[in-house]
Amino acid sequence: MFILKREDVDIKTMPHPGKDQPIPILSYQGQTFRLLSIFSAAQEEEARALWRDLTDNRGKACVLLEEPERFSIWGKVRLDQVEDTKGKVGPNRPLAQESHIKACLLLLQVLYMDVEDLLGPKQARQFESDMSGVFKAWQFPQTHSPQALKTLLTIDPLAMPQLPPWEEHHLHRLLEATHRIGKDYFGNADFAARALEALEDLPSDEQRDFRAWLQKSPTGKAWL
Repeated sequence: MFILKREDVDIKTMPHPGKDQPIPILSYQGQTFRLLSIFSAAQEEEARALWRDLTDNRGKACVLLEEPERFSIWGKVRLDQVEDTKGKVGPNRPLAQESHIKACLLLLQVLYMDVEDLLGPKQARQFESDMSGVFKAWQFPQTHSPQALKTLLTIDPLAMPQLPPWEEHHLHRLLEATHRIGKDYFGNADFAARALEALEDLPSDEQRDFRAWLQKSPTGKAWL
């Protein structure tokens, strides 16, 4: 829809209707847009490809915002769609299957370990920062403290006393972001096959179920 520069737009935040977190809102010529995805400056090609897919193939009204240090994609939204939910209790959206949350965490952790083992501690710290940005941008529950992030990156999800209360859309965003970040770090998608080996820690029926779910998911197919 639009490719814009930072000086073209106004970005403000407004309270999230159901959480104690701000929502970034981009305004341009009387239209408002909500943040969908963030890319580093080195990921220009991926950012443009996703923006074209959303606008040309999926018919979404989106802005691609170009900044010196990053690219971001914003989807059109009416402010009343957000504001109308304030103070109202809507139906609770179901959480993702626990086995799917465990599987996604296993993929995330193997990728983190690969970055640390193959690229070194400095890149591992950058990976932590990248994932913190993803969790913040998409408002993942129970990810906001450094300790919470460290737990998600290092504690075996099969041994976690309580899994994070993530919904299915969180898993889609996590798979999309980690695959994109993995390609950025390693230069190709070979890491995906190594990461999928971690699913062997799950019972065989959960492995089959998760792989079938990946195959049906637009963001998950890239991993297979």
